[in-house]
Amino acid sequence: MHLVDARLLGKVNLPPIPGAAQLPDSLARRRTDVLCHAFIIGLAFALYLVHTLSDARKVANMPLRGKIAFALLVSIALISSGCGGSLAGSSGGGSTLAITSVTVACSPGSINTNQTSTCTPTVSGTGNYSSSVTWSVSPTSIGTVSSAGVLTPAGTGTATITATSKQDSTKSGIATVTVAAPSTITSVSVGCSPASILTTQTSTCAATVQGTGSFSSAVTWAASDGAITSSGVFTPAGVGTAVITATSTQDNTRSGSASIAVGSATANEWTWVSGSNIVGANGGQPGVYGPLGDASASNVPGGRVGAISWTDSSGDLWLFGGNGYDSTGVWPGGILNDLWEFSPTNREWTWMSGSSTGTKSGSAHGTAGVYGTLGVASSGNVPGGRDAPVSWTDSSGNLWLFGGAGYDSTGALGDLNDLWKFNPTNKEWTWVSGSNTASASGVFGTQGVPAAANVPPARYLAVSWTDSSGNFWLFGGSGGPGNDLWEFNPTTTMWTWVSGSNTVGSNPGVYGTLGVASTSNVPGARGEAVSWIDSNGNLWLFGGEGGPTGILNDLWKFSPTNKEWTWMSGSSAGDASGVYGTLGVAATSNVPGGRWNPVGWTDSSGNLWLFGGQGLDSTGTGGWLNDLWEFSPTTKEWTWMGGANTTYANAAQYQADRGQPGIYGTEGVPTATNAPGGRYSAVSWTDSSGNLWLFGGAGHDSTAAQIGELNDLWRYQP
Repeated sequence: MHLVDARLLGKVNLPPIPGAAQLPDSLARRRTDVLCHAFIIGLAFALYLVHTLSDARKVANMPLRGKIAFALLVSIALISSGCGGSLAGSSGGGSTLAITSVTVACSPGSINTNQTSTCTPTVSGTGNYSSSVTWSVSPTSIGTVSSAGVLTPAGTGTATITATSKQDSTKSGIATVTVAAPSTITSVSVGCSPASILTTQTSTCAATVQGTGSFSSAVTWAASDGAITSSGVFTPAGVGTAVITATSTQDNTRSGSASIAVGSATANEWTWVSGSNIVGANGGQPGVYGPLGDASASNVPGGRVGAISWTDSSGDLWLFGGNGYDSTGVWPGGILNDLWEFSPTNREWTWMSGSSTGTKSGSAHGTAGVYGTLGVASSGNVPGGRDAPVSWTDSSGNLWLFGGAGYDSTGALGDLNDLWKFNPTNKEWTWVSGSNTASASGVFGTQGVPAAANVPPARYLAVSWTDSSGNFWLFGGSGGPGNDLWEFNPTTTMWTWVSGSNTVGSNPGVYGTLGVASTSNVPGARGEAVSWIDSNGNLWLFGGEGGPTGILNDLWKFSPTNKEWTWMSGSSAGDASGVYGTLGVAATSNVPGGRWNPVGWTDSSGNLWLFGGQGLDSTGTGGWLNDLWEFSPTTKEWTWMGGANTTYANAAQYQADRGQPGIYGTEGVPTATNAPGGRYSAVSWTDSSGNLWLFGGAGHDSTAAQIGELNDLWRYQP
């Protein structure tokens, strides 16, 4: 039998397929396979016929089923060897080979020209497809992409990276990479607030990083003493000065630092917090106002006397007016109407309202009031400049102001009886009651009966309280009877004359029996006293200047409930010397000397504190005092807590201006030796933490050679 070797059939060269070159690879290959199979089937049949004709005898003897089986075997062998063994597909898997999509992701998506970005393609398809791609970048000026997908920048801008399938050039994907100029760190600065703390407190520090390009603002923190968190919160380890350093994580050669003064948390120590420790050549330091409404560590009110203060519901301290120095610092100063807010947390002053410069009026400076419409708040309203008014804070946190000696709506100077309210939320003043012109008379009405027409006469150097029901109280001062007591209801906006005289005169006190309340008791006329309210809601009054009686040191208590005065301590006669006893030891015989214009506080335990003023020391010598006293309403005993019990030892040269100089120490650091200098007509606050605060007044600075109007701020921890 003559057989054709089947191996030769695997080397058959098929003729070209018309139009195959114009088809996509997958379709052309499929068409070729189909034609190949048809050709080989025909060839197999021809071989069968040849075989049959060449050996007719065997064919004649072969059963029909054998002939058919032989032909099929030959055909299958040829198909498998010549066409890949499948009529259905191009690769033997039974599915169509195709690229369906190409996507690209590049990381990082933003780089600078000193960095690279790696791009990764994701090729999807069917069948046994190829994942190989080619890379390109547009515009080419930005850089090049390697066969591994790594973009190496040559310029800046946005690069479009394209990956194209090698198997199917119609399938591609893109991604973008932003290329920036190389970044550099130029500086790192650090600010910490507060900059002075106690060992029991923390300070929060912030770093400001500056640079070029897309630089990083990240820093690492370090503290020379104590610990600091990654967010910049510093916790001290002890007393001293801690240096806080922030270092750039991008460039560790760039860093910045700030110092934090850490003081002892020991009680009964003074801390000089801000302001100047010297009076200056003009008799007072000028104010540094900054932009209206902007807090700053460099802001500070000018030196002054006769200002007033409030503590708001957030624990911030407020200051208004007085006689002193504006932003110009021009001697002899003037009567101010600037309003300030101080944050005990960040130790920063903010100028909130009023003028930063005075308007010339005779030999003094002062700004006229802008009253607007009675009872209507307005951003244009503002009280005129004034000295020695009084203040209250209501239950809603609004700040109230009454009277003083100052400028009315016309610019005239005189005693005032106008009542104002300031809203810390909307920063607006409201003229509530009283006259908008100076030297107004009072309307007393019927004693004990509130009326819309009632109003106290114009005055300054009075004292005030806010009782537990939220009502305001006013006593004495210069310009009226001097011992009249008034109550104001901020809800009804009506005044009530409660006790004392309604006529101007000497109006001496009726003391009664020491420690015994009586409806007939009443303090004598006075100005420049000091007041407190205790934890039971009783009103307390101490000292002041009593006209013909002299300088007073009597202590009184008034009950708003039964409307009775009680003489509690001190002399019923004037000009009494102080009895100091032993420092820090309470005694029934202890009593401060007579004085006027001291300041007072009530601590968290309900004890009453007294500081300074102009008066008499332990020897009966007059001068500017810096002694600190505590009175317990429970034991009825005074305790001398700090400061000197005499005026300045070499004070003959000062005559009436004798006084101890201040011992300031290091700003922000409390010590047992620190003490404000002797002074009078300062202002005071008690913060939400129970610390006692003192600002300004007329007195002695740190040099012992200068007196004037101070702007130093102190904190005392009782």
